[in-house]
Amino acid sequence: MNIIDKFHNWRRKQRWNRQYKSGRWKNLRGDKERGRYKTIIDFINKHGNGNPSVLDLGCGEGILCERMKSESYSEFIGMDFSSESIKQAVEKNLEKAVFKVADLHYFKPEQKYDVIVFNEAFYYVHISEKAKVLQTMMNALNDNGIIINSIYREGAGSWEYFEIDALQQIDFKTVTTSEAKTYWKIGVYKKS
Repeated sequence: MNIIDKFHNWRRKQRWNRQYKSGRWKNLRGDKERGRYKTIIDFINKHGNGNPSVLDLGCGEGILCERMKSESYSEFIGMDFSSESIKQAVEKNLEKAVFKVADLHYFKPEQKYDVIVFNEAFYYVHISEKAKVLQTMMNALNDNGIIINSIYREGAGSWEYFEIDALQQIDFKTVTTSEAKTYWKIGVYKKS
């Protein structure tokens, strides 16, 4: 990213911190989001290794972890670039969970994971960094591990990065709501 893009990324981070502090993202707990979270959890249970280690990229205040049964994962690492959302996640004291502030553009996992979730996060990665970020996460995936990409609506500029020889799509679902314009596409991938 050039200096202007880095500035815009910093400004976006400040905006997300203000929004989390004001409660703007409490709607993620609502009924509209329930189906999306349930689908991600169902995919983890169906395609993930038993009792997986989970890395949730764009975890916000930790809602995915909160909705999972703690006995269904060995460890849960949540990462978000909003320090305010991570503060809220940490305050929940969720079992076997650690939450970190990091920018996905520069984040380097310290270990390998069974499940890596791009939780409404991949489309925020700058276009010049998308391939690199995806490769970094593929390198952080255990053998037989899965990557889940959850995208609001169409996710223009996102899905094509997952259509590579190194990845195989093993499941896909569109999660709809009663509102025609509110839906998510969720894909599950394994390394080929």
